Amino acid sequence: MLRQQAFNQTGNKMLKGALHCHTTRSDGSGTPEDVTRLHVQNGYDFLALTDHRIYNYANHAPEQDILIIPGTEMDAGLPEPGVHCYHTVWIGPDKKNGNGFDQDQRFDPLNVTCQEEYQPVLDMAHENGNMTIYCHPEWSNTPSHEFERLKGNFAMEIWNSGCAIGCEQDMDAAYWDNLLRQGQKIWGVATDDGHAMHQHCLGWVRVNAERDLDSILAALKNGAFYSSTGPEIYDFYVENGKAVVKCSPANRVRWHYGFFPTQISRGDGKLIETAEFHVPGFFTYIRASVVDAEGRMAWTNPIFLKD
Repeated sequence: MLRQQAFNQTGNKMLKGALHCHTTRSDGSGTPEDVTRLHVQNGYDFLALTDHRIYNYANHAPEQDILIIPGTEMDAGLPEPGVHCYHTVWIGPDKKNGNGFDQDQRFDPLNVTCQEEYQPVLDMAHENGNMTIYCHPEWSNTPSHEFERLKGNFAMEIWNSGCAIGCEQDMDAAYWDNLLRQGQKIWGVATDDGHAMHQHCLGWVRVNAERDLDSILAALKNGAFYSSTGPEIYDFYVENGKAVVKCSPANRVRWHYGFFPTQISRGDGKLIETAEFHVPGFFTYIRASVVDAEGRMAWTNPIFLKD
C-alpha cells in the first residue's frame, strides 16, 4: 500500500492553517490583531502573516491561542506592461533554529527579466532557513514554462481566495500537473492571500503534525497535508492498483494525472464518502480532488508511483 503522507496514522490532530495573508503592515485592510482574531474564531491552529517584503515572527494578539509561522511575501516584477511578476511566500523556523531574518526586516522591491534572475532571491531565502511557496501563477500571468525551472519551492498555490474572488483565477490547481508530469515533487497549497477581511478564512491546509512550529514545517516540507476550501479528506492510498479516497460527503471525486483526462467518480444522485479508481500502469503519480454539494473543493497531494 502507498498512502499519501497526510494520512499516515500518527495520532496527531489534522491542524488547520493559513500560509498567506496580509494586514495593515503592508496592503491589507485588517490590523494584525483583527486578522489574527478572525482566524482564531474560524478554528485555525496556525497562521503566517506574510505582509509584502516585511518579515514577521510576532503574535500581534498574544491573548489569542494560535501559533504564528514566521514569514513574508517577496515579489519581483517582469518587464512586460500590466501584471506580470513573480511572488513567493517565505516561511521559516524561529531565530534560534536557524532563521536568518529579523523581526520587521524589510526587503527591497525587485525587477527581473526571467526565472533565472529570480532564482537568487529564492536561494537567499533558502540560505536563511526558509521554505518557499510559488504564489498565484494565473494572477501573476506566469504559465508553467515561466516558473518551472525555479529551484527549491516546496509548494505552489493551487487555490488563492483573493484571486478567486477578485478575478476568478487560481481556483483549481492551474499548472500543477505541468510540473508534476516533469517529475517535479512539488506540493499544492490552498491559501487566502487575504487583503480585504472578507477574503480571509476561505482556503487552508490541514497538516498532520504536532502543534509546534518545527513539526508543522517538517510536515509541510514532507507533504503531510492536504488543502481545502470546505470538504474534509480522511484517507488517500493506492493498493493493488486501485486508488481510494475517503472524505466528507461529496458530490464527486476527481482523479488527476498530467498525461490523462481527468476521471470522475460520482454517486448516481447520492453523495459519496468513498471513491475508487483503477490506476493505469503508465501513471507516474496520482492525485485526487473532492467537490462537495456546494462546489467547494479539497485537494490531496500526489502519491508518486514510480521512482
